[in-house]
Amino acid sequence: MSGMSGEPDGPEEAVQPVAPGPPVQRVIGLLGGMSWQSTAEYYRLANELVAKRLGGLHSARILLASVDFAEVERLQVAGNWDGAGELLASTARSLEAGGAELLLICTNTMHKVAGQVEAAVSVPLVHLVDTAAAGVKAAGVKTVGLLGTAFTMEQDFYRGRLAGHGLQVLVPERDDRAEVHRIIYEELCLGRVEESSRRRYQEVIARLVAAGAEGIILGCTEIELLVGADDSPVPLFPTTRLHVEAAVEESLRPVLSAGGPVLE
Repeated sequence: MSGMSGEPDGPEEAVQPVAPGPPVQRVIGLLGGMSWQSTAEYYRLANELVAKRLGGLHSARILLASVDFAEVERLQVAGNWDGAGELLASTARSLEAGGAELLLICTNTMHKVAGQVEAAVSVPLVHLVDTAAAGVKAAGVKTVGLLGTAFTMEQDFYRGRLAGHGLQVLVPERDDRAEVHRIIYEELCLGRVEESSRRRYQEVIARLVAAGAEGIILGCTEIELLVGADDSPVPLFPTTRLHVEAAVEESLRPVLSAGGPVLE
C-alpha cells in the first residue's frame, strides 16, 4: 500500500527500452509542375521502382511541391533565370522544411538554375544531367544526340555538363530545334500526343544518327510521353527514368544497407 505521500513503497518498475524499428526510406522531395504531365511520371516511376525493390505494399516516401508552370515559362521567355531560380529555390526550401531528405528538380530545362536550388538547401540534390551521363557511359556510348527545349539544346548548362563527363554532344539543326521545342510546349506540355509529331521526331533522330550520334538523350521529360525505343535505330536514354532510378537507389540506401529486400 502506498504511504500518505502517494509514493510507492517498493522500488520503481524499470522502464523497458523500445526496440528500434527497421530502417526506413529517405524522403524524396519532388520539385515538380514543369509540366505536371511529366511530374506525374516521376511519381509513378518512383512508386513502381520502390515496389519492385521492396515488394508487398511498399511505396515511395515522397513530398511533392508543384509550381505553376505558366509562371515559370513566363520567366524563361523573359530570360529572367535569376527569378526562376529563386522561385525554385524557395520551393526547395519548403520541401526541406517539410522533411525531404533528398531533392529532384523534375525537369531538364530548369537544371539551368540547379546551382541556386542546391545553394538554398542542406539536403543533397540529385542532378539529372549527371544521372543521364552515367546511363550513357554505362551503355558504352560516347557520342549522343540531344533532344529537348531550345534552352536545353542551345545553352551550355546542359551540353557543357555532359561534355564534362567526357561525352560528345550533337544537337539538331536550327529548323529541327525549333520544331522539337514547339512540339514540347504547344503539345506535350498540354497532354497532347500527336502521331504526326512522333514522325517528326523520328526524322530528327534519323538526322542526328546520320551525323554520328550513337545514342539519343531524351533531354525533356515530356518527350518520353511521345518517343520510345521503337522510334530510334540507336539506344534512347530517357532522362526521367534514369533520374528517378538514381533517386530511388539513394532513398533506399538505409534499407538496403541493413539487409532489406531486393526483389529485382
